[in-house]
Amino acid sequence: MKKKLNFIMMAVLAAMMLLLAGCGQQNATKKTDTAAAQKQTKIIVSAAASLKDVMQELEQVYKKDNPNVEIAVNLASSGSLERQIEQGAPADIFISASPKQMNALEKKELLAPKTRKDLLVNSIVLITPKANKAGIAGFADLKTDKVQKIAMGDPKSVPAGQYAQQSFTSMNYIDAIKGKLVYGNNVRAVLTWVENGDADCGVVYKTDAAVSDKVKIIADAPADSHKPIIYPVAILKSTKEVKAAQSFVDFLQSEAAMKIFAKYGFAAAK
Repeated sequence: MKKKLNFIMMAVLAAMMLLLAGCGQQNATKKTDTAAAQKQTKIIVSAAASLKDVMQELEQVYKKDNPNVEIAVNLASSGSLERQIEQGAPADIFISASPKQMNALEKKELLAPKTRKDLLVNSIVLITPKANKAGIAGFADLKTDKVQKIAMGDPKSVPAGQYAQQSFTSMNYIDAIKGKLVYGNNVRAVLTWVENGDADCGVVYKTDAAVSDKVKIIADAPADSHKPIIYPVAILKSTKEVKAAQSFVDFLQSEAAMKIFAKYGFAAAK
């Protein structure tokens, strides 16, 4: 009888040990599943400097529904970003302020196939410091003694500078003002110079002027004086986060995102 009881007790103990082992395995599996669910995905968005403010708000809105996705935004002139990507710098998405830089990457087959889209349109304007001590009333004043320094993006790498140069050339101003021109390495540098009074005036995107209370918009550049200002977006072929990158690009084209873009002065590309 005693042996029989001992055998029963050993069997019960063995069953309990198996049960506990099973529970431990289930808990471990649950922890693994939870950890997987909480895994952070990071995507790098290389975006034109003129998108600085709007990208900050877009990132916050996107994170509300996608808390496990980290958005790292790399801001610079489109030309600088193009060179970075060509040299192998990590990036998942590229948003340029001109088709030119996107065309260059597409020609080198650095874009993921069929992911390129025209996202936004913009315009360029002539701005002065808020006080406008020089009394500049329009583009015609750039050729007068009122103006000593005109800030614009470097046409070699900054799309805003390329559009400004096209406008000045179209208006037959370029020869008269070339000695007054000072070049910034991105459009936000130009904005800062004008804000601080380091230049009498400057040419920036209308969206940049809209976010500053230190400058005044004097005039819009004639729309037919420069090429259409189109911001294309594309996923890069080198991305390892295709699903997350596509999700963010889809979001950028959504109605909710476009309302935010409109708030900062951008319009949807047709």
